[in-house]
Amino acid sequence: MIIRSRAPLRLGFGGGGTDVSPYNDEYGGCTLSAAINMYAYCTLEPADDGYVEFSAPDLGETYRSKALEELPLDDVLPLHKGIYNEIVRRYRGGRPLSFRMVTFSDALPGSGLGSSSTMVVAILSALAEWLKLPLGDYDLASLAYKIEREDLGLKGGKQDQYSAAFGGINFMEYFSGSKVIVNPLRIKPWVRNELEDSLVLYYTGRSRDSSAIIEEQIKNAREKVKDPLEAMHRIKQIAIEMKEAILTGNIEGFYESIRRGWETKKKASSVITNERLEEIYAYALDNGARAGKVSGAGGGGFFMFFVDIPHKPEFTRAMESYGGKVFQPKFTENGSESWTLGNGLLRRSAAAGGRSDN
Repeated sequence: MIIRSRAPLRLGFGGGGTDVSPYNDEYGGCTLSAAINMYAYCTLEPADDGYVEFSAPDLGETYRSKALEELPLDDVLPLHKGIYNEIVRRYRGGRPLSFRMVTFSDALPGSGLGSSSTMVVAILSALAEWLKLPLGDYDLASLAYKIEREDLGLKGGKQDQYSAAFGGINFMEYFSGSKVIVNPLRIKPWVRNELEDSLVLYYTGRSRDSSAIIEEQIKNAREKVKDPLEAMHRIKQIAIEMKEAILTGNIEGFYESIRRGWETKKKASSVITNERLEEIYAYALDNGARAGKVSGAGGGGFFMFFVDIPHKPEFTRAMESYGGKVFQPKFTENGSESWTLGNGLLRRSAAAGGRSDN
């Protein structure tokens, strides 16, 4: 038996950062995001040899250990181990699990597309399929958040986990006490088509660690630093206006919200932008972009741009000549998915040349 799963990455249009505690606990937050047809993937094969093996070929990391009640956490695939530990503790009463797992993503960590949180959702989906766990979309996202933020202490918000679990284009609201409400938007088909066909992703070639940005935002919210806190309030309001624009088919209003949101977001932290990102943004505008922003916390990763559709080929050629990599994703309605195959064997790549803790 082989279990497979995948979960979609996401583009953050607006409101990013307002989903991070303590801001959302005190003021409430909201984000507008869209799941896209780029994914985190997981393949799991149950084993009966008493070992657990993880392999992440896109990261160049492997891990093999006896199946224990709790795997030791270190810098080798900590997400995988944290998920294992939580599932064994919560659903198995401490009884170890033996299996082989291979994971990879269409975008590496630091891309700004929510890749780390999406991978957690994909892995949980595979384990839930195998163990027949009663996890709905909210349960899946909430558990992924707990593992990342509480068990592993990784900094970040809630948007990524819920987008990966639900899919679609959503306006999400965040309240105190970890309460999240996901509002799927009923967008007219022509509006969806216009935005999708206008969209171009540009990878800056620089993966970034979002923790420094998020830590500064947390500090500013906790200490109520005036200018960054006011910027966060404006970011939230712009996300609301962006939702209204997309629902009413006000495309120019949506683009204007993207532009204002990016300029405002840069005031929320001193490390969201840098000279290279500003150069890319200016070059894109000079070559036909109507609007653009960095997806995610900032500092690098993927820029998203919106371009008049007839000028998209010229714009794409211009951006490709600028040294980065161009993608043209599509929106996807499906959130995380899992399925079971019949008999089969995974290559035991994790056992060959990988780290082994016996």
